[in-house]
Amino acid sequence: MFTSDKPYFYGTGRRKKSVARVRLYPGTGKITINNRDIDDYFGLDTLKLIVNQPFAITNTAGKFDVVCRVNGGGFSGQAGAIRHGIARALLSVDESYRPLLKKAGFLTRDPRMKERKKYGLKAARRAPQFSKR
Repeated sequence: MFTSDKPYFYGTGRRKKSVARVRLYPGTGKITINNRDIDDYFGLDTLKLIVNQPFAITNTAGKFDVVCRVNGGGFSGQAGAIRHGIARALLSVDESYRPLLKKAGFLTRDPRMKERKKYGLKAARRAPQFSKR
């Protein structure tokens, strides 16, 4: 992992139960997630595409190295959290990216979470099977 004496841009991204702490260093476009390369961390190409979307929309692909720590949730939630964090960090790079990122919806946190199970029910809303006799 990079040493913290280098200057970087920071952004916190969240989606569902996932939280990503993202650092952008000026560099060549290398993405490191939890001390692993993006290709090792995410198996699906769609998840890698989601992570790279903010760079594609702002034409900054290959200009920053991404180092992030992400925990909680599943892989899809983590990819969304990293995208959110990268978008927020890009705002601290240049505020003029805001209209592009906002229009694409990358600055909006996805608040959907699993609904809690209620007592007397089998799941959040699933009632026990009704028996007449």
